[in-house]
Amino acid sequence: MAALKTDSAQARDVSFDCGWGRLCFAQTFEDPAHLARSLEEEGPARRDIAFYVSEPHVLLAQAPIDLFLDPSHTYRLDLAAMKPASRAPSGFRIRPLERESDTAAINRIYRVRHMVEVEPSFLWSQREGSALRYLVAEDERTGAVIGTVTGLDHVAAFGDTENGASLWCLAIDAQAVYPGLGEALVRALAGRLRSDGRRSLDLSVMHDNAAAIALYERLGFRRLPVFAVKRRNPINERLFTGAAAADEALNPYARIIVDEARRRGIHAEILDADGGFFRLTYGGRSLRCRESLSDLTSAVALSICDDKSVTRRLVADAGVVVPEQIAAGDDEELSAFLQSHGQIVVKPARGEQGRGISVGVETLEEAKAAIEAARRECERVLIESCFQGRDLRLVVIDFRLVAAAIREPPAITGNGADSVRELIEQLSRRRQSATSGESRVPLDAETERTVKAAGYAMEDVLAEGERITVRRTANLHTGGTIHDVTDIVHPRLVEAAIAAARAIDIPVCGIDLMVEDPSREPYVFIEANERPGLANHEPQPTAERFIDLLFPLSIPSSARTARLKRRLD
Repeated sequence: MAALKTDSAQARDVSFDCGWGRLCFAQTFEDPAHLARSLEEEGPARRDIAFYVSEPHVLLAQAPIDLFLDPSHTYRLDLAAMKPASRAPSGFRIRPLERESDTAAINRIYRVRHMVEVEPSFLWSQREGSALRYLVAEDERTGAVIGTVTGLDHVAAFGDTENGASLWCLAIDAQAVYPGLGEALVRALAGRLRSDGRRSLDLSVMHDNAAAIALYERLGFRRLPVFAVKRRNPINERLFTGAAAADEALNPYARIIVDEARRRGIHAEILDADGGFFRLTYGGRSLRCRESLSDLTSAVALSICDDKSVTRRLVADAGVVVPEQIAAGDDEELSAFLQSHGQIVVKPARGEQGRGISVGVETLEEAKAAIEAARRECERVLIESCFQGRDLRLVVIDFRLVAAAIREPPAITGNGADSVRELIEQLSRRRQSATSGESRVPLDAETERTVKAAGYAMEDVLAEGERITVRRTANLHTGGTIHDVTDIVHPRLVEAAIAAARAIDIPVCGIDLMVEDPSREPYVFIEANERPGLANHEPQPTAERFIDLLFPLSIPSSARTARLKRRLD
């Protein structure tokens, strides 16, 4: 296809404000030097983009120090030829902005996806605008916003003679579990623009975003021979400096800390990327870390967290409520304990990431099978009373709460066509994609037991809209999702978490409680994790507070003074 052109009827030198920055439509600029000057006017914390650049080498020559060629591809969809959907969305609905709280929800997703946020008042003011179109995906079960997309009508924006439009900021909540969210948002936007008489829909996508490119090509998008050029700034830094191979190999839990350290000018040396080990150096202070575990955590604290029975005894002595517990080994004691409590939890005395844990065990036969599964992780197995409630993770850094989140066990929703096993495999693929491979649902005996308890076999076809939980544990690594409740968590739960961290004497810890509701008092202590995944709690400032702990002198002096004043008060 030939490069995009403009004519005398179309506006000239168009730069359109999208909230996160301006789109400079290169085809409307006759003078590349003028386009370069427009990009150099970019405001702080903004991301301006010169789009539809047909001769990037000419534009870059105008300001080679300040500009760079964005490593993205441009795609176009012929709206009249858009392929119909093979299946209707299930579990969510696509809608425009309806309430002001939608703006905060959109920015929350942007923060988690490391995108530039938009001033809420700008978003809300544009909800009925003629050029910008905002759509969100709403979870029908919870009412939460779990995805968003922005469209720009080029005719309304600058009288585009090609009768086109473009798609921007397609973003899905990392904890969303419904299939087809991205496709549904793209289709909904395309359908609205087609109804308005637009002919095409264009977008820009990073060259290495294989999943997004596969989606767009499946929908009928085709490559365009035009490019995007941006200004060098901190937001775009990774795109024009590249990343070392060792950095790319880091998992999300190590990378979020390394990125925050480097943002503050702290030197980060990757020691073993696969294991998540790195060394941070600032001034004369040097500390080694494995993700959120650092040299500041003592070997004694580490060994306490490693042994769940020791952890339980210490936190109980500190006044934290703990469940009743026995050690596996005596069948008569096990039978009596099960009869007394009705449901039990079986877990290895040592272990992490939810491996070997069975929740809601009701029969002696199931208990013995669960004990054998737990012994594959640790020879010593613990039996606990089962508290009916929700799994709450509280991240405590320097004995202060930084983040709190409810962890939900993995669940599937039927579509009337796929088996339970197929739905679980689909869920696993989505969770792996959303967590850089950190989360998936194991197809093991515990999953089969949970599915059986719901009244199904693995090969049964789940009816349309039918929803079942497929694991009792809510651990992220076994397919669970995490939902921030920091703003509503009850003070009594915060006190319990801090008391547990002090009892262990550990500076960074993830305290797990079982609660009726995060805004209410009742709870029981489950366990303490010495290496909590800080990336799971974005947009709460977990990495920032971790670096504050390690290198307090890297905190700006005004912030240090304010923190000291709060402590003295």
